[in-house]
Amino acid sequence: MMKRAPLLLFLAWLSVSFYSGIWLFMSGFLLMRIELNNQSLCSSPPSPAPYLQDGRCWFPQRFDKAVIVIIDALKYDFAKYNTANVNPKPYENKLGVIQQLITSQPQHARLYPFRADPPTTTMQRIKGFTTGSLPTFVDVGSNFASYAIQEDNLIHQMVQNGKRVVFMGDDTWDGLFPKKFYKSYFFPSFNVKDLHTVDDGILQHLYPTVDGGDWDVVITHFLGVDHCGHKHGPDHPETAKKLMQMNQVITSLIEHLDDKTLLVVAGDHGMTDTGDHGGDSEKEVTAALFLYSKASLFADQLQTDPAAVPQVNLVPSLSLLLGIPIPYSNLGAIIEDLFGWPGDKRSALLSKTSAYHLNAQQVARYLDSYSQAAGDLPSEKLRVLADLFSSLTAEYEQLMLQREQHTEEELEAHLQKIIHRLQGYLNQARNVCMESWARFHPLHMVMGCVILLTSCFFCYIIAEAGSALTLPYKYLLGYPLLFTILVPAVLGLAIWTSAVALDLVTLCAAAISVSQISFYFNYRTKMRWRKRPMYLLLSVPCVVLLFRCCSLFSDSYVVAEGKVAPFLLTSLLTVTVVKLHWDGKLMLPTFTPLGSESLKPSLIPAYRKDGSRLLWLLAALGICVRLSGLFHNCREETPDCQPSSFLSPLSSVQDPELKNFSYVCCVVCLGFIVFLIRKWLQHYGNLNSSSALVLYVRWGLPLIVLGIACYWALSSGTEDSFAKLRELTHLALVTCPRAIYAMTGLGILLVLWNPITVFMKSQVSNADNTVTTYRGAPGSAAELQHVIPQIYRKMQRTLKSRLEHAGEGEDGKKGAAVEAYGLGSVYSASMVITISILTLVLILLHSERMTPAFLLLLLEAFVILHIHGHIVNLYSDGVELFGVPWYAVLAWSLAASQNFYSTGHQPVFPAIHWNSAFVGFQDGHTNNIIPALIVAANTFSANILFSAGSGLLLLWPFLCEAPTIRRKKGKKENREGEMEDDDMPMMEMRLREDPDRFSVALLQLGTKYLFIQGVQLLSCVCAAMILRRHLMVWKVFAPKFLFEGLGFAVSSLFLILGIALILRVDCAVSNWFKNLIIHQSR
Repeated sequence: MMKRAPLLLFLAWLSVSFYSGIWLFMSGFLLMRIELNNQSLCSSPPSPAPYLQDGRCWFPQRFDKAVIVIIDALKYDFAKYNTANVNPKPYENKLGVIQQLITSQPQHARLYPFRADPPTTTMQRIKGFTTGSLPTFVDVGSNFASYAIQEDNLIHQMVQNGKRVVFMGDDTWDGLFPKKFYKSYFFPSFNVKDLHTVDDGILQHLYPTVDGGDWDVVITHFLGVDHCGHKHGPDHPETAKKLMQMNQVITSLIEHLDDKTLLVVAGDHGMTDTGDHGGDSEKEVTAALFLYSKASLFADQLQTDPAAVPQVNLVPSLSLLLGIPIPYSNLGAIIEDLFGWPGDKRSALLSKTSAYHLNAQQVARYLDSYSQAAGDLPSEKLRVLADLFSSLTAEYEQLMLQREQHTEEELEAHLQKIIHRLQGYLNQARNVCMESWARFHPLHMVMGCVILLTSCFFCYIIAEAGSALTLPYKYLLGYPLLFTILVPAVLGLAIWTSAVALDLVTLCAAAISVSQISFYFNYRTKMRWRKRPMYLLLSVPCVVLLFRCCSLFSDSYVVAEGKVAPFLLTSLLTVTVVKLHWDGKLMLPTFTPLGSESLKPSLIPAYRKDGSRLLWLLAALGICVRLSGLFHNCREETPDCQPSSFLSPLSSVQDPELKNFSYVCCVVCLGFIVFLIRKWLQHYGNLNSSSALVLYVRWGLPLIVLGIACYWALSSGTEDSFAKLRELTHLALVTCPRAIYAMTGLGILLVLWNPITVFMKSQVSNADNTVTTYRGAPGSAAELQHVIPQIYRKMQRTLKSRLEHAGEGEDGKKGAAVEAYGLGSVYSASMVITISILTLVLILLHSERMTPAFLLLLLEAFVILHIHGHIVNLYSDGVELFGVPWYAVLAWSLAASQNFYSTGHQPVFPAIHWNSAFVGFQDGHTNNIIPALIVAANTFSANILFSAGSGLLLLWPFLCEAPTIRRKKGKKENREGEMEDDDMPMMEMRLREDPDRFSVALLQLGTKYLFIQGVQLLSCVCAAMILRRHLMVWKVFAPKFLFEGLGFAVSSLFLILGIALILRVDCAVSNWFKNLIIHQSR
């Protein structure tokens, strides 16, 4: 019998080996910088200011209070007012109060471009403009699972120095600064479809708080503009409404402020044309910063637009203006305009120079402390910076001691020179840190690569072993699992007794390495290595895979992969069909001259028919691939690319007629998917049974389609469309998706409970009324293996005989007592039903207008399977059906990669569809696990479908099996000496002839798919390691590695689940036949 559990456990062990390699590499590649716990204190400045001793802290306090208004995703373009623009877009010229104040009060108000450091996600930006430090790439992974900031920061300094800080808005601040606020009003932030809850909650408390006076600093974080961008995009009327609301907020707020209060209005990041953010494009990193005070704030009036201000520069500027210490880890420089206070020019320059020198002292102190704690900053550059700072300090202190000896003009010139050099020092210090904080652990990276390489090697040798794989499972699985458990136990005991000192990563690496060594040793001693001819390296699949892997070392290829993957897919299958013709297995249709019949090759008609079919299938594949390109997304590296309009939801469509037409087309595509699935099942006889699963396909799938259509109709309306029924609409938006989730779960449970979709029909027969050559029930498992194919053949002969004698009346009826419909496709039917269920729920998680993309995905998969089925049957003599060629597995993998891009995704963080997390969860989530799973399902939907359906590559050739394949074997004699017609194809029942070969074929399929996915992952890992100092490493190679690693995890999981489903069907088929035999023997 088939060894089901060991097969799955072995594939799981291989997957875990890959996971360990990924984890080990990540531990060396994505390391966070060290966060110092040092804190700045009023009582201990970096060094006393040479002449300013009257302040009660580091620097004289200029403002008693501050109101800081954070408008999430406030781009500079949103705040900049262009009077010459007579036809503004929805996001333009909406913040008129800023322009009015800048024009009428130039010494009180100023608007700056506010430069964010990537990644431009909200949590990293909050860290940036409260600590003044630089985020590392890996921080982006914790954007929605925020950890409290341990570094010194603005909030801590405000609270430590007695300021009452009141916060209202985004609840991300609660996770970053727990129990830090004097008063707080937090509102859920993750639901990007909710435009008003946070903003309305802030406005409810803002003005009463400001008027009450029980505060020193008020911080508000509005989210409506950002959520408008995510939901509708910036070029939408809802964005205009939200910006006009912010304009009114600023206008009203100014009326409530006094002369001793500073108003700061800032955006944490920008947004792309599609409303996304997270990367480092110009549109994402350019936010807006507006400063205003009723007292004079600036000494000079600007004649041109001010230069951009890095976000970290806000930290030291606010600290000194409010009279508190600069946070210890700050790397920002003060905003120069804010420290040239109105008064005589000499005093203003002295104040500005003192502020810059204090800022530089703080940065120098931090660099010295950090270099002692970490050592990852280059010592040579640190020495140059230290020498520069020492010379500047000496020059500044000498000038302050001798300032009375200089004329006013000389003193001003010297001060200007020192300010310029201090600015250069601060910029250099920040650049050194930016360049150096990509810290790596080379040993961990190399060990991770080695584990991934050995895992790929083991997958290959198992896949190539083929039918020669006779090694018992205790060698394949038992010893590796034993050592995987034993080694961590021994090392863990040694660590516990303090005999050795190992971290968790090294412990994991040791366990996996020992288990892999034990596997290879046992495999090598028990199996003979099959040498492969060198010319196989030039085979088409090998060349295509090698080209794809090598190309992953090119940033240009990674950027253009969405266009290259379809080309590789179509080229691979086209060359495979051409090779079929070259090998003499296929004659393509040709026009032969009259009288040249003798020149035609003598091929049987089936071959000619397959030639035409393959050409049509290749043409259909090309059409599907080309049409799927219409649903592409764009990367920021391709500015000329325009994202597909299908990516935006129906709610963003302004034209009612276009919206209605799009809605109808989406529903039609959805219904057509279910129609095709049911027609396929009906064609193979799997829709005749009255089982629960068949009833689910008949009624459950249409109900899911109806639920999705209703959800689309409700969610595509504007904010005010259902104003009178808002509560009912909200309930429906939650209920419909959750009902669909429940229906999906029910369908999966029915497949697992009873996957048999066979219709059994009993017939009254005069003779030959037994279904097996055995008398009674089989006495052993071996007899059952032999009986099952015999039963199926007898059923086929019975049905054929009844059709031939249909006109002879009752006396002519001969046959077996049982007829079964759908038995020849029982494995594939369960797979197809499962894939259809998964497809519907994944469509729900995408934009409505992406439904045609999923229809094309299924059609493309169907075409690939048919091409594969025809090719295998033309090459095969019936025995080679137990095995999937490399070209088919590679084509399947390429199709998954191509459809990742064709479903609107890109391997970059701004392209993640975060709003999918709220399908059915309009009110948000109580944890991060559910939204993470939903977003992962949305992002890797193509990986899920193709990995779960990979078993069809093994099953489909049996469905396409032609009678000519069987005819080669001729006729064979039965036990009574009669000739038994063996011409009829057995389809998937042939799998029951040799269960051991079936088990090996599944193992080979799994290892081949893991090998191809693993080699691509290994290429991304090597590219990221080798090019870790490349200019595009954090923009291209690191995101590609992360997405490839997550995609591999998803693919391997659903690959194992797909094979497990086939094994479950096999178990159910065995039980079905056993019960049938027992029933007939009575």
